[in-house]
Amino acid sequence: MPVTASDIALAQALADAAGAAIRPYFRGDLGLEIKADKSPVTLADRAAEAAMRRLIEAERSGDGIVGEEYGTKPGITGRTWVLDPIDGTRSFTVGRAIFGTLIALVENGWPVLGVIDQPVQRERWLGVAGRPTMFDGAACRTRTCAALEGAIVATSSPHLFPDEDVPAFLALVAAASGGAPRQGPVYGGDCYNYGLLAAGHLDIVCESGLQLYDFAALVPVVEGAGGRMCDWNGDPLTADSDGHVLAIGDPARVDDVLEALRAVPGGAEGD
Repeated sequence: MPVTASDIALAQALADAAGAAIRPYFRGDLGLEIKADKSPVTLADRAAEAAMRRLIEAERSGDGIVGEEYGTKPGITGRTWVLDPIDGTRSFTVGRAIFGTLIALVENGWPVLGVIDQPVQRERWLGVAGRPTMFDGAACRTRTCAALEGAIVATSSPHLFPDEDVPAFLALVAAASGGAPRQGPVYGGDCYNYGLLAAGHLDIVCESGLQLYDFAALVPVVEGAGGRMCDWNGDPLTADSDGHVLAIGDPARVDDVLEALRAVPGGAEGD
């Protein structure tokens, strides 16, 4: 089923509701807890996801829901709303406005609509399969990248990667920096990095160990801006992907990036 105007309106309403729930907690009383997987969660995470779930239940009760904080609700339509109320909770807890709310509509396993919303700076990217990505209401584009050497690579943190994936990431960084250590990667940013890539400010984002709610919304945003999203083998990202995620602003650099990741044991061919 094609993405409809009402789907887009609902996604926008979800982002509005999440933002309204999050902003009162920013740089305030967070109610911080550490979950069983050692990741942080705050009152804002839970309030934002609960607000979005209420809207989906009211508007699309037959659709499924996958959320980071409240789990999975099966649906009957083949469509699932995938929610990460605060992607970048660590940044949120220290007052850095580079986190974001992620909202995706996934149809039969394929992300077809995605929103990256930064509720403090009030920046929003909207991606819909087959349409240009919009940033605050205007179309945005990734930038060209003439060669891998010199490309700007970003990641949230290699400390979040499984240990076996770190050498491949460092090989990619080395290939992009051309042996110039001062031209190393940009660290931090979570989903905000993908918005910056879609708007033409970064060239590559490389992550590992992500969950569906971490990456589903990013796919329509990056690809609608002219970029490419895939796993470390170059395959498209779907609900069955294993959490190895690449965003590449210039699709001409995809093979270069994959080759760099494969340059050491633990790269894409070793997965």
